[in-house]
Amino acid sequence: MSTIKVNDESFENDVLKSSSPVLVDFWAEWCGPCKQIGPALEDLAAEMGDRITVAKVNIEEAPNTPSKYGVRSIPTLMIFKDGQQVATKVGAAEKSKLYSWVESVLAEAAA
Repeated sequence: MSTIKVNDESFENDVLKSSSPVLVDFWAEWCGPCKQIGPALEDLAAEMGDRITVAKVNIEEAPNTPSKYGVRSIPTLMIFKDGQQVATKVGAAEKSKLYSWVESVLAEAAA
């Protein structure tokens, strides 16, 4: 599975009403750190797609959703489960740290 593009109109359906956990990447085209973690998120979507959906929200194309969730800097990653925000990570991180963070959140959410 690859990442999915989400906007203000589709956020509720694609993220909040999702039957599986969703990692949302708030990003912008001009953001260097966002581009840096992009390939790691694509890999994560491909390798863990059966356990979590990876959604990308371009803050310039969808300004309402980041504002609603208090996104102040990008990249901001949020994990939603059952319509609730359960974890947030701000800033870029190396692939192994992203994987560890997602694994720990999924394990905690399952407990």
